[in-house]
Amino acid sequence: MRRIAILSSCLMLACLTGARAQDSAFDIIVLGEMHDNPDHHQVQAAWVSDYPPTALVFEMLFPAQAANAAGISRSDMQALDSALGWTESGLPAFDMYFPIFAAAPEVPLFGAALPREDVMRAAAEGAAKVFGAQAVQYGLVPLPADEQAVREAEQMANHCDALPVDAMPGMVEAQRLRDAHFAKVALEAFDMHGGPVVVITGNEHARNDRGIPNAIALARPELRVFSVGQFEAEPEDAQPFDGYFIAAPVARGDPCEAFR
Repeated sequence: MRRIAILSSCLMLACLTGARAQDSAFDIIVLGEMHDNPDHHQVQAAWVSDYPPTALVFEMLFPAQAANAAGISRSDMQALDSALGWTESGLPAFDMYFPIFAAAPEVPLFGAALPREDVMRAAAEGAAKVFGAQAVQYGLVPLPADEQAVREAEQMANHCDALPVDAMPGMVEAQRLRDAHFAKVALEAFDMHGGPVVVITGNEHARNDRGIPNAIALARPELRVFSVGQFEAEPEDAQPFDGYFIAAPVARGDPCEAFR
């Protein structure tokens, strides 16, 4: 595994040389990933080991799944997989994620996944309506026209330019709901257990400019959040993370094949 950090804070360098969480005093650490790259999960596991968290929040787990793992040994991959219902949920291979769980054998797990019907309702009715009374606090207000256009274009590109144009506003709203909800769960974990809380999520949700860190900054600006992105090649442009890692690419098929 090749590991490179591009830093916007010297604190990140301390992390890479083995500093402990109490030295840097992060309240919440948001660790991005490409879901199918095992090296990215090894980096996340290393962070969890070096910065022992008070709680782990997983984007891909529902609350009931996380609760089912209470009392299950984090050293028993098969038992933990079964308790979480991970493999049967159709998530990426559990053996990639298992080192993250094993690196924090005692800390509480939080599931942040939303029911599909909530995500679909956000696409139809708007993220703010589904999120409820705290929507403005978490940044769920109408986007400026230019920002809305950028996000819709990104959603179209992410779906291989294969979906109807009129579906893009709803996809943006669904993404915004998930970002705000993941941030809310991270804050619930922090309020229950203190920091540092570690959030395991995809790169898009880890972005400082619009993802979980942004929602936390709006809702609780006093908290210290650090975000990490992970890629398979050196980005050409500045990235909206406090630091990032690059790992060798994974061999995968054409992601657009499913749309043809």
